[in-house]
Amino acid sequence: MGGTSTAPLRAVIFDWGGTLTPWHDVDLPQQWRVFAREVHGLPVEDPAMLPEDLAEADSLAVRIHAAEERAWSRGRETHESASIEAILADAGVDAEHDRHLLALAAYRRFWEPHTHTDPQVRPLWEGLHDRDLKVGVLSNTIWSRDYHREVFQRDGVLDLVDGDVYSSEIHVVKPHPEAFLAACAAVGVEPAEAAYVGDRLYEDVHGPQQVGMRAIWVPHSDLPASQVVPVDVTPDAQAHELLDILGIVDGWLGR
Repeated sequence: MGGTSTAPLRAVIFDWGGTLTPWHDVDLPQQWRVFAREVHGLPVEDPAMLPEDLAEADSLAVRIHAAEERAWSRGRETHESASIEAILADAGVDAEHDRHLLALAAYRRFWEPHTHTDPQVRPLWEGLHDRDLKVGVLSNTIWSRDYHREVFQRDGVLDLVDGDVYSSEIHVVKPHPEAFLAACAAVGVEPAEAAYVGDRLYEDVHGPQQVGMRAIWVPHSDLPASQVVPVDVTPDAQAHELLDILGIVDGWLGR
């Protein structure tokens, strides 16, 4: 069921991947092949690579991918958070290896094309600030706060973020109520005074409505079946593009 808050709206908090960034289909095993081949000092693609070197690197990539899948599965089932450091440790990666930082840099380069902020975000966030509303971010992520803030800085929107929470820095992921309470605290509002925007019904509609937040669903991501948790919920509103949120908010504000 949808939220029933009638409290004045004071903040809008956003999911990141697939909401603030356009949805991309990503070859997830490839991210770790890139990482593992850099650990072993191998080019990503080179016909001259020795089969045994390639096999060793790709075996490492398979172990890391399996560790990541376990982490995300725990998040869906028990709402336990994870970090990239914990995933790599689970896969037996030596963080002291002399090529570890180079491998992390290669991993980031792989993801860079998939992290760009939707061009509607800045005018949307400026519009929310013009309405005296706070802007927050709450993301299920294995990446660090610094990494996400570097992305926002790169794309020219960090100055508009009033508060942000990343699951890698707390012990739970969405839809656990504590994640949403932490996000509301980060922007200094009560849950009934906030709306949450996201592309997933389980995490981003069911989750915030549990704590009395309004939920705006942005149904534009082609989610893999393995990432979908069935849930019977009704969003308080739907936005088919991000700038639609200003009209939704205006309705709630009585403008």
